[in-house]
Amino acid sequence: MTQKVTVPTITAMKGGKEKITMLTAYDTPFARILDEAGVDMLLVGDSVGSVVAGYPNTLPVTIEEMIYHTRAVVRGVTRSLVVIDMPFMSYQVSSEDAKRNAGRMIKESGAEAVKLEGGVNMREAINAIAAIDIPVMGHIGLTPQSVHQMGGYKVQGKVEEQKRKIMADALAVEEAGAFALVMECIPTELAAEITKKLSIPTIGIGAGIHCDGQVLVIHDVLGLLGEFRPKFVKRYVDMRAVISQAATAYVDEVRTGKFPTEEQTFHL
Repeated sequence: MTQKVTVPTITAMKGGKEKITMLTAYDTPFARILDEAGVDMLLVGDSVGSVVAGYPNTLPVTIEEMIYHTRAVVRGVTRSLVVIDMPFMSYQVSSEDAKRNAGRMIKESGAEAVKLEGGVNMREAINAIAAIDIPVMGHIGLTPQSVHQMGGYKVQGKVEEQKRKIMADALAVEEAGAFALVMECIPTELAAEITKKLSIPTIGIGAGIHCDGQVLVIHDVLGLLGEFRPKFVKRYVDMRAVISQAATAYVDEVRTGKFPTEEQTFHL
């Protein structure tokens, strides 16, 4: 069996020749496929709210929903490191809340690390969780749980004030004890500077080529969301068209009596 990816495996890949790979997963079949494909980390993102549940954003996602989907992912994995997103308001109120909820999510889901959004403002939460030996992945730049405060999903760090804030956030996340950092929708030059300055791996999503690794939402990679495609996404296949074609053929065959055939039929 291929060796299991662990938190030390990921931290050891910092600055290495081989980049870290990460994709989202929300169920067992996808998790099994991605695990077998050699993806290093599977993120059970709160993006499940938008891409699976049909919510307008990630804010309505609950701890229970995250645990449910993560359990399903864990059942399909033998190699990848599984990271669970802490949803909105599961860690922002207090350090005690953050520890309690992180512990519950790890215990009940089977995940091996948690991810939470925020930098300087979340230093205490990250530190508290890391202090009880739960690995924490940070997330700065465009943080979807702050969509209302940011005024939408916009590139962050284009002006000097934002650059300074994002750099301070990155340093705070590392200092607080996170083992890795996701950087979303920031200029590649800033991402390169942060990656060089930090001793922990950086994982980019819309942050350019200079990060230690990359993450994308699997539904974007597979083209399952139709024409919606952020600039940082590369669509590797149009699975929406494939599924639509199969469903259309099924409907036609059932309506015209072509399915089921003798091959799909049982007899006494």
